[in-house]
Amino acid sequence: MKHRRSDYMRWAKMQSRAKFNLATSGVGPFPLRELHVKIDQLEINGDSSYGYAPLQRAIANKSGVDPDCVVTAAGTSMANHLAMATLIDPGDEVLIEQPTYELLTSTLLYLGATVKTFVRDEDNMYALDPAEVRRAMTSKTKLIVLTNLHNPSSVLASDSVLREIGDLARSVGARVLVDEVYLDAVYSDTPNTSFQLGPEFIATTSLTKVYGLSGLRCGWILAKPDLARAMWRLNDLFASIPAHPAELLSVVALENLDYIRERGRKILETDRTLLREFLISQEGVSAPYTEFGTTAILHLATGTVDNFLARLRTEHETSAVPGDFFGLPNHFRIGMGVDTEMFREGLKRISLALGEI
Repeated sequence: MKHRRSDYMRWAKMQSRAKFNLATSGVGPFPLRELHVKIDQLEINGDSSYGYAPLQRAIANKSGVDPDCVVTAAGTSMANHLAMATLIDPGDEVLIEQPTYELLTSTLLYLGATVKTFVRDEDNMYALDPAEVRRAMTSKTKLIVLTNLHNPSSVLASDSVLREIGDLARSVGARVLVDEVYLDAVYSDTPNTSFQLGPEFIATTSLTKVYGLSGLRCGWILAKPDLARAMWRLNDLFASIPAHPAELLSVVALENLDYIRERGRKILETDRTLLREFLISQEGVSAPYTEFGTTAILHLATGTVDNFLARLRTEHETSAVPGDFFGLPNHFRIGMGVDTEMFREGLKRISLALGEI
């Protein structure tokens, strides 16, 4: 039977909320009032048959690419779906990192891919290792799927490592899809998009996780113009005409992106300091130290994660994401960057729950 659901998304929508919600994955919502947009600047309808030109230019300018390389989509998830649906046919072999974001795997299964995995080893700080890709790759591989920053660990892959993987993909005629939705959480010396590393690369991202603008659904794909045109045509089947008011607001947001990102940065960097202090003080959980990102994946030393998270929710009013959704059954993911006082209290309640094991 065809795979037709995402168990993680159902959990996130129906079961993730709590008074102290550490099951988040991005910074807190950016308030509309701070965009200083007046209602008469918006229109219901606009000319966006295959891209709204001002939005295409704004995204291209941010990414350092030609506007013909930009394909807009409803958030990163739809960007990933559209990219993968264009790049593969049913039965094609696709390599994806493990652990990974469940929705990526579920989408590949829905599209009928033959999914194989390569390891990002916890003992190696979840580093992206080209040797693992080489070990899993075959002459039939059509696509390699990565996240950078890595979801769920927030580990950054360097350009040199990505180039090695691009070389591997080229050797068998495959492409590399990189979900970069967390990449702009590298606030100093932010890397360029991997799309610029070579013709094998396709990149996806959005204004969601790092900017707190998920309601705009402003996502995009960076691809070579011929491939971008194919994606636009396929998108006619999914979302033929986007919401024009959201396009207009997205242009304004892109014009003020540094200010918007800085707002979330202050909260996130404080939360990351709190997390580091928490991990140093705790023996019941561990995680690789990362400098960037809005998420961390914690390894529970004893007990079962399901029981721990159930007690954390019912007795301590705190939620976190089960690691099963990333292929890590003895782990759970927490999010940062929403509200520092909530995060501080959530960590305290995790400490209390750990003390009860």
